[in-house]
Amino acid sequence: MTLPAHEAYELWAETYPPVAHNPLMRVEQEVVEPLLAHLRATCALDVGTGSGRYVPLLYATGASTVCGLDFSLAMLKRGHPRSGRVCGDACRLPFRRGVFDLINASLMVGDIADLGSWTREMARVLTIRGQLVYSDFHPSWAQRGWSRTFRSADGAMHDLSYNPHAIDDHLAALAAAGLRVRAIREPRFSSQRDDAEPGVKAFRRRWGNPQVVVVFHVVKEP
Repeated sequence: MTLPAHEAYELWAETYPPVAHNPLMRVEQEVVEPLLAHLRATCALDVGTGSGRYVPLLYATGASTVCGLDFSLAMLKRGHPRSGRVCGDACRLPFRRGVFDLINASLMVGDIADLGSWTREMARVLTIRGQLVYSDFHPSWAQRGWSRTFRSADGAMHDLSYNPHAIDDHLAALAAAGLRVRAIREPRFSSQRDDAEPGVKAFRRRWGNPQVVVVFHVVKEP
């Protein structure tokens, strides 16, 4: 049975590590980390913060305040101790307008059905010229029928639901929210490194070398 996102994360939280713990997350972070490293912020928001793996990188931008938001209380309990932690809906953020100059959101928009509502909320809480860096599962997932899975503390394997979004869906939602795209990255697994990971070599034999993640870097227009 495929679990709804909130139920899945409540179950997964007990075993969810505070680092990029699988090849997909490492591919994603290898793209996102350099983007964040070139930014400077004073007040940053990590949407879908989970175990808080991006909190140190957000502080490294110079931000004096980093807030982590997640819809799962169980995940927030495992969040990074340096961040403020808020339980809330990413499409109805409990923050005033224009408070953050940097937002990060790692692989969480697959949990969002209404991409337009999400991008409007990101734009609302961003300062003018504030920047958003976020990632999603690449459309290749839906095209090939891949599923998200995780193993709970009792050793059981579970499927986790997600909402697939086409690149054009992202671009239309961002434009409607007044967010201008600065960069789009579509990384693949690296044969030299990731083939050593269990399952990646078999994945590449079956599927070739498709893009697995898409990363957007956008800015709020004046």
